[in-house]
Amino acid sequence: MSFVLKLLFIGDIVGRPGRDILAEKLPRLRTEHGLDFVIANGENAAAGAGITGALAKSILGCGVDAITLGDHVWDQRGWENEIGQIEHVCRPANLPKSNPGWDHLIIEKRGFRVAVFTVLGRTFMGLKADCPFLCADRMIGQLKGQADAIIVEIHAEATSEKIALGWHLDGRVTAVLGTHTHVPTADACVLPKGTAFMCDVGMTGPYAGVLGREVAPVVAKFLDGMPRRFDVATEDVRISGAVIAISPSMARAEKIELLTVRR
Repeated sequence: MSFVLKLLFIGDIVGRPGRDILAEKLPRLRTEHGLDFVIANGENAAAGAGITGALAKSILGCGVDAITLGDHVWDQRGWENEIGQIEHVCRPANLPKSNPGWDHLIIEKRGFRVAVFTVLGRTFMGLKADCPFLCADRMIGQLKGQADAIIVEIHAEATSEKIALGWHLDGRVTAVLGTHTHVPTADACVLPKGTAFMCDVGMTGPYAGVLGREVAPVVAKFLDGMPRRFDVATEDVRISGAVIAISPSMARAEKIELLTVRR
């Protein structure tokens, strides 16, 4: 194979604004950028916290090939009963084995198989999870022979943890991409052994806010510490993600760059 495959990994979809811009822009983006694969983190799709079966189906219907999740995976009541019934959605791989849902996905286009899985970071994160480094090692071994390329999402708070995992997996996977902090970082690169890396691909949602939420209640909580409802913001809505060019012959990344799309 001498051609190049293109994969778009979309950062956390936040609420209705994120879902709406995805539905509006993704079909054309697939054509304009020649995208073969689209993967999106959907853990904030339902009013900013969690996802439902109906929303997962609507996101897949927009042209997303696979949905990953993060620490808000179980925030929506009843989702634990739906996740196993919806194809192309996976939960973090380092959650306890008793958790429902798939721990990875494999999608195929043009005879090329891409596996994707998510690991949760453990620094400053509350959800019970196994070591992301050891889990990633296990998953890579498990997927050997089942996929031509592996995309690893690290859903984590600490930049050091994300960067360390990138170096740990360099040369063994096609990409290590960070999510969770909702702010796109300026460190997109291909590491020395051919693994694309970006500390955070950003969020898909309203940027005129605080991580996708209305400004006033968030600022007020920082001032007095009292609990408040954080509604999803509505302005300056963008799609944010990373586009990776993959060499099928080597299953290595040739290039990675941030993609930002505004209304």
